[in-house]
Amino acid sequence: MGTKVKNTEIPLSLEQFHISEDYGFILPEPLRDLPVYYKPWMDIARNVPELISSHSLRLRIHDMPLLETHLLQTHRELRLAHLALSVMTMGYVWQEGERETVKVLPRSLSVPFSEVSQRLGLPPILIHADTVLANWKKRDPDGPFSMENLDLLLTLPGGESVRGFFLVTLLVELAAVPGLKSILDVINGVQYNDVAMVTKALDVVGQAIDSMTKAFKLMHEYVDPSKFYGIMRIYLSGWKDNPLMPEGLVYEGVQEKPMEFSGGSAAQSSILHCFDELLGVQHEGSSGAFLRRMRDYMPPSHKQFIENISSRPSLHSFVLQQADEHLTHTFEQCVARLVDFRNYHIIIVTRYITIPASRAKQLRANKQGLAEELDAIRSAPTALEERGTGGSGIMTFLKTVRDETKDTSISQCTNGNQVSPDPSITEIQKAASTLTTE
Repeated sequence: MGTKVKNTEIPLSLEQFHISEDYGFILPEPLRDLPVYYKPWMDIARNVPELISSHSLRLRIHDMPLLETHLLQTHRELRLAHLALSVMTMGYVWQEGERETVKVLPRSLSVPFSEVSQRLGLPPILIHADTVLANWKKRDPDGPFSMENLDLLLTLPGGESVRGFFLVTLLVELAAVPGLKSILDVINGVQYNDVAMVTKALDVVGQAIDSMTKAFKLMHEYVDPSKFYGIMRIYLSGWKDNPLMPEGLVYEGVQEKPMEFSGGSAAQSSILHCFDELLGVQHEGSSGAFLRRMRDYMPPSHKQFIENISSRPSLHSFVLQQADEHLTHTFEQCVARLVDFRNYHIIIVTRYITIPASRAKQLRANKQGLAEELDAIRSAPTALEERGTGGSGIMTFLKTVRDETKDTSISQCTNGNQVSPDPSITEIQKAASTLTTE
């Protein structure tokens, strides 16, 4: 939330930004199939892991007919089409791993993908809004929204770890919904100078961030680090800031010049952008530029919601001006919980990227280890060892963003209420340091 007063007379609602009261940024009840005309797409998209395993996905896509996209009429149809085309695109590009990368995406895939993307206001590449927000179904329609009752519509190589990665992230999104709804109450409370209303709403935001962290911890239960690092990651990687594809990718029939797009990234989730804008977290330099660029990988209405929060009167200034002890404490708790979440993200990245990267170097050097682990980790692309799939230098980026969140604390200047990192960070870093890295 900014320092200037704008839009103060315009009431804010989630509905006007196509945000669900029950699901937040998650697409409610995604379609499971497209009209029969698009069967050639769905037949391939549903079998991408198997076709990659048999090294036949590229052949199938070359034989795929060029389909018209005007028959896709609803938003849900377009979202499923974008998901299907993006899964096929990632499989096509990375079928052979870092060997035999391609320079051209064939017309039968690139033309409809670009048309669907243009209608949705999204880039023609796999994004968080595809794999997480619009890629779920309930096994029992009347059952709970839980790991046991959820499944993916479409998947990528990596087996159950792919399911775990996307669905745990989905549960993190769901955990944020009460906080997302309370943002409106914070904005209204600031506008009407209602300290009690702001305090109550901020308490809900803080609890929601805490619930997100708890959901995030399920990653350890459902995702195997060697599978994520050695198999899955490359299929989430893009062709911008990626040494494996320095020139980008030509979308045949769309334009002759290669295009560059970032791969999937947690920074494409609108949730943390909303909380950052609400609390007044300032992201500067390269980390701020990367986060702002990731907003172009979100559904446009979700990006507009973030920008609307930013245009509202500053919550941070309101808390300082009111000097209310309970309000200040609640604000500080929100910041602390957001720092805790970002600390936990560093733990996850350490376990799923940093340690496997060190292990991969060790395995390549010594050629020792369990056969399955050797196959998974040692085959991971070396060019991605220090980078996120979105193209960022991941650990530097995450620590910078975490520290910028700490700086939002009102008591930061007096060294009070400092947020301590989760002790397990130290434990994981110790584990990483014992691995051979030559």
